Amino acid sequence: MSELLIYGKAFLVGGLICVIGQILMQTTKLTSARILVLFVVSGAILTGLGIYKPLVDFAGAGATVPLTGFGYSLAMGAIEGVNKYGLIGALCGGVTKTAAGISAAVLFGLLNALIFKPHAKP
Repeated sequence: MSELLIYGKAFLVGGLICVIGQILMQTTKLTSARILVLFVVSGAILTGLGIYKPLVDFAGAGATVPLTGFGYSLAMGAIEGVNKYGLIGALCGGVTKTAAGISAAVLFGLLNALIFKPHAKP
Protein backbone atom coordinates (compact mmCIF):
# COMPACT_ATOMS: atom_id res chain seq x y z
CA MET A 1 0.00 0.00 0.00
CA SER A 2 1.40 3.40 -0.87
CA GLU A 3 2.47 5.71 1.93
CA LEU A 4 0.24 8.45 0.58
CA LEU A 5 -2.83 6.24 1.05
CA ILE A 6 -1.77 5.35 4.60
CA TYR A 7 -1.28 9.03 5.47
CA GLY A 8 -4.56 9.95 3.79
CA LYS A 9 -6.57 7.41 5.80
CA ALA A 10 -4.91 8.51 9.04
CA PHE A 11 -5.59 12.17 8.24
CA LEU A 12 -9.20 11.49 7.30
CA VAL A 13 -10.10 9.47 10.41
CA GLY A 14 -8.08 11.63 12.83
CA GLY A 15 -9.57 14.74 11.27
CA LEU A 16 -13.11 13.39 11.61
CA ILE A 17 -12.51 12.66 15.29
CA CYS A 18 -11.28 16.24 15.73
CA VAL A 19 -14.29 17.59 13.82
CA ILE A 20 -16.59 15.76 16.24
CA GLY A 21 -14.76 17.40 19.15
CA GLN A 22 -15.00 20.84 17.54
CA ILE A 23 -18.71 20.41 16.87
CA LEU A 24 -19.25 19.39 20.51
CA MET A 25 -17.34 22.46 21.73
CA GLN A 26 -19.29 24.86 19.53
CA THR A 27 -22.80 23.43 19.86
CA THR A 28 -22.93 22.28 23.48
CA LYS A 29 -22.08 23.78 26.83
CA LEU A 30 -19.70 20.93 27.61
CA THR A 31 -16.31 22.04 28.86
CA SER A 32 -13.25 20.88 26.98
CA ALA A 33 -12.30 18.68 29.95
CA ARG A 34 -15.65 16.87 29.76
CA ILE A 35 -15.26 16.39 26.02
CA LEU A 36 -11.79 14.90 26.58
CA VAL A 37 -13.20 12.46 29.14
CA LEU A 38 -16.07 11.67 26.77
CA PHE A 39 -13.55 10.79 24.04
CA VAL A 40 -11.53 8.49 26.31
CA VAL A 41 -14.64 6.72 27.58
CA SER A 42 -16.06 6.47 24.04
CA GLY A 43 -12.84 4.86 22.83
CA ALA A 44 -12.97 2.32 25.66
CA ILE A 45 -16.65 1.52 25.11
CA LEU A 46 -16.27 1.20 21.34
CA THR A 47 -13.30 -1.10 21.89
CA GLY A 48 -15.29 -3.27 24.27
CA LEU A 49 -18.05 -3.53 21.67
CA GLY A 50 -15.52 -4.51 19.01
CA ILE A 51 -16.15 -1.41 16.89
CA TYR A 52 -12.92 0.56 17.40
CA LYS A 53 -10.41 -2.19 16.50
CA PRO A 54 -11.44 -2.26 12.79
CA LEU A 55 -11.09 1.54 12.74
CA VAL A 56 -7.55 1.24 14.18
CA ASP A 57 -6.73 -1.41 11.59
CA PHE A 58 -7.99 0.89 8.84
CA ALA A 59 -6.59 4.25 9.96
CA GLY A 60 -3.59 3.39 12.12
CA ALA A 61 -2.30 6.52 13.85
CA GLY A 62 -5.38 8.47 12.79
CA ALA A 63 -7.37 6.36 15.27
CA THR A 64 -4.74 5.73 17.96
CA VAL A 65 -3.29 9.22 18.44
CA PRO A 66 -6.50 11.11 19.45
CA LEU A 67 -7.89 10.59 22.95
CA THR A 68 -10.23 7.91 21.72
CA GLY A 69 -7.05 5.94 21.04
CA PHE A 70 -6.08 6.28 24.71
CA GLY A 71 -9.42 4.74 25.66
CA TYR A 72 -8.75 2.02 23.10
CA SER A 73 -5.35 1.29 24.68
CA LEU A 74 -6.87 1.19 28.18
CA ALA A 75 -9.60 -1.21 27.10
CA MET A 76 -7.24 -3.45 25.10
CA GLY A 77 -4.88 -3.61 28.08
CA ALA A 78 -7.73 -4.57 30.38
CA ILE A 79 -8.92 -7.24 27.95
CA GLU A 80 -5.40 -8.67 27.59
CA GLY A 81 -4.96 -8.54 31.38
CA VAL A 82 -8.18 -10.48 31.96
CA ASN A 83 -7.14 -13.10 29.40
CA LYS A 84 -3.72 -13.49 31.07
CA TYR A 85 -4.38 -12.99 34.81
CA GLY A 86 -8.12 -13.32 35.25
CA LEU A 87 -10.28 -10.69 36.90
CA ILE A 88 -7.35 -8.96 38.64
CA GLY A 89 -5.89 -8.35 35.16
CA ALA A 90 -8.75 -5.96 34.41
CA LEU A 91 -7.42 -3.64 37.11
CA CYS A 92 -3.77 -3.65 36.10
CA GLY A 93 -3.86 -4.41 32.37
CA GLY A 94 -5.02 -0.99 31.21
CA VAL A 95 -2.47 0.86 33.31
CA THR A 96 0.31 -1.46 32.16
CA LYS A 97 -0.60 -0.89 28.50
CA THR A 98 -0.72 2.90 28.87
CA ALA A 99 2.11 3.40 31.38
CA ALA A 100 4.31 5.34 28.94
CA GLY A 101 1.54 7.82 28.13
CA ILE A 102 0.59 8.27 31.77
CA SER A 103 4.24 8.78 32.77
CA ALA A 104 4.75 11.35 30.01
CA ALA A 105 1.64 13.27 31.10
CA VAL A 106 2.81 13.37 34.72
CA LEU A 107 6.37 14.38 33.75
CA PHE A 108 5.31 17.15 31.39
CA GLY A 109 2.71 18.38 33.89
CA LEU A 110 5.42 18.60 36.55
CA LEU A 111 7.81 20.43 34.19
CA ASN A 112 5.04 22.83 33.22
CA ALA A 113 4.27 23.53 36.88
CA LEU A 114 7.94 24.17 37.64
CA ILE A 115 8.53 26.49 34.66
CA PHE A 116 5.33 28.52 34.61
CA LYS A 117 3.38 30.25 37.35
CA PRO A 118 -0.29 29.31 37.48
CA HIS A 119 -2.79 32.13 37.39
CA ALA A 120 -6.38 31.90 38.47
CA LYS A 121 -8.86 33.11 35.91
CA PRO A 122 -10.75 36.21 37.11
